[in-house]
Formats: sequence, structure tokens, C-alpha cells
Amino acid sequence: MLCYFDYEMKQQGVITMKLVSWNVNGIRACVRKGFLDYFHVVNADIFSIQETKCQEDQITLDLEGYHQYWHCAVKKGYSGTAVFTKIKPLQVLYGLGDRIEDNEGRVLTLEFEDFYLVNMYTPNSQRDLARLPFRLEWEDHVRSYLKELDSIKPVILCGDLNVAHNEIDLKNDKSNKGNSGFTDEEREKMTTLLKSGFIDTFRHLYPNKDDAFTWWSYMNGVRERNIGWRIDYFILSNELSPKLIDSQIHSNTYGSDHCPVYMELAI
Repeated sequence: MLCYFDYEMKQQGVITMKLVSWNVNGIRACVRKGFLDYFHVVNADIFSIQETKCQEDQITLDLEGYHQYWHCAVKKGYSGTAVFTKIKPLQVLYGLGDRIEDNEGRVLTLEFEDFYLVNMYTPNSQRDLARLPFRLEWEDHVRSYLKELDSIKPVILCGDLNVAHNEIDLKNDKSNKGNSGFTDEEREKMTTLLKSGFIDTFRHLYPNKDDAFTWWSYMNGVRERNIGWRIDYFILSNELSPKLIDSQIHSNTYGSDHCPVYMELAI
């Protein structure tokens, strides 16, 4: 449903761009659960997915009118990102350059005329926080990479960033404090990123909206009771913030333990 502001923009002849990001937790499984129905209904200009869990040659997606770009993990059935776009990019970049090895297919960057799109699946720190040191190193490399891109042209970062930034971004903040995805260290890295010239589009528009989550455990009844976390984002360079029309969470869309997030920009 279009918000009133969005409707007014369209009435004034402003062209808008629709973007979607979704951690599909296995694209082959998600296709069996209705991925293509949602894909065609939402009709995004750029559709990014994370945790593809397959090699490009293990699935055929007939997405007429879209260019497809995949960054698959070396390990089969693990991680991976992909972008489906109606607009052909100027170039496609895989990983974070020479900053850190990415054999897990976690970062896929598409350069367009007016911006960079960075599709990202951030490493999980793991339940016992065994991967937290790597995660924190990753965050520093990501921030450096995004700032470098932003010095050339504005950046749109989307994906599963595996952190609930603030207490409002998960249901049980007190009992989860210090757990993977809600450690002080991970949250501080997000704060530092945003302070370096970026906005969290959803919180920019809806700073006080609670019970807005994008991931739920598969445990019985958890999603039905909306006991979730908001860990999927659209993040923009400050320069693009005046063009932001809306940022939405499509929590009624199933097919994964995550739901899609949606953003619309005036272009």
C-alpha cells in the first residue's frame, strides 16, 4: 500500500525506484515456499537476496526482464548472495576487495550511474561468540569499504547485518543482552557506521515503532507471537536521505525465517 507522501510524489511525476532485500535461508527451499509469487507481486527494480545456499548452476530462475548476479560460497549449501536487477549495472564487484578474504560469498556490489548497491550477509558471531573477533574485524573492513565507495558516489547497503542495533529492535532485549547479534561490541560497530555518514532507513522514518522485526526463530509459535529481531536493513548514505520515500518490513511474507524488507526512493 502506498503512503500518502508516496502517492503525492507519483502525482507530481517523480519517478521512484523500488528495492527489496530478503535473507531467503536457501533460495531453492524458498522457491518451493512461494518466493516467485512474492517476487512478481512486489515487482522491485532491484531485488537482493542473502543466504542463497547454492551454486548458481544448481538452480534456474526464470526472471524475465532481470539481470542476475550471484556470489556463491566456495562451500556448497552455505551462505551466498545474489542480486536481480532490471537496470544493468556499470560493473559488479565481488567481496571486499583485498581487505579480507571472502570465500563465503557474503558481499556483492553493483555500481549504477548514481549509486553503489552493496548486498551483504554479515557473519554471525555464533552462539558461543567464537566468531566475534572475526566479526568485529569484518565490521571495520566493511566501514572502510563503504566510506571509500561513498567518497565516489552514494551507497545503498542492504542485507542481513546480523545485529539488532537498539533495545527496540528485538522483543526480549534484557534476556538477550550479550548474546550473538546483541553484544555491546556489535551494536557499537553499527553506531559507528551510522555516525560515519549513513542512515538506518527504517529508524530514520519510524524511530519509535516497536514490534517491527525481520527474523524469528523456527521454534514453535515464536513467529506467530512476534518474538523477533530486526536484523535486516536498508542503510543509505546521508546524501540519499532526502530521496527516501518509505522503508517497510513485509512481515506477512513467509518462505524463510526472515521476511523481506522494502525501500522506495525518488530518483
